[in-house]
Amino acid sequence: MAAKKKKFYVVWEGHVPGVYTDWADCQEQTRGYPNAKFKSFPTRPAADQAFRDGAEMHYGAGAKATGGSSARRHYRDIPEIDQYALSVDAACSGNPGDMEYQGVWIEHGDVLFKKGPYTMATNNVGEFLALVHALAYFHQTGEQDVTIYTDSRTAIAWVRNKKAKTQLKQTSQNTVLFNLIQRAEKWLHTHTYSNPIIKWDTKNWGEIPADFGRK
Repeated sequence: MAAKKKKFYVVWEGHVPGVYTDWADCQEQTRGYPNAKFKSFPTRPAADQAFRDGAEMHYGAGAKATGGSSARRHYRDIPEIDQYALSVDAACSGNPGDMEYQGVWIEHGDVLFKKGPYTMATNNVGEFLALVHALAYFHQTGEQDVTIYTDSRTAIAWVRNKKAKTQLKQTSQNTVLFNLIQRAEKWLHTHTYSNPIIKWDTKNWGEIPADFGRK
């Protein structure tokens, strides 16, 4: 199993603002602090520069990506949630209709990937593709210990069975979508993964961070 990559944590607004090298230290400085602002960076120079830049340049964009920091702020106070994890979700206008899916980091709300819209699709297909997209990404980067959250039991089952059991009919309008489904199924049959896939507890945790906010 690949080791977690080293990260550096900038706390702009917290008990003691600064740059931290350990996630536990970052948590200590932000837990219970109203409107705390913090974010991880891959290198120390990048973190130092971000701290000098201030929160406006680096924190705001991530907050806007998922509808505002207040929607995410409570996640780090829920011990059951893995803060290093990625969340995935899909949104579809109609059934079938135009569908998008995305992957959003829980820790700071940045969007890792966003795909679509795809025509004549369904939400279940989007949830499935989002999960496989995340698995393929972490397989490529070697981060196969990163947890992936989804609020779709159907998508979890489809990934486990390596088959998207959709009732959606293929037409000339969604050929691209079906090509993606076939590629995803092929990937599952030809690759192994060890990333934990966990069902997001919407009832107790609120909407998943990758939610598009269109309900």
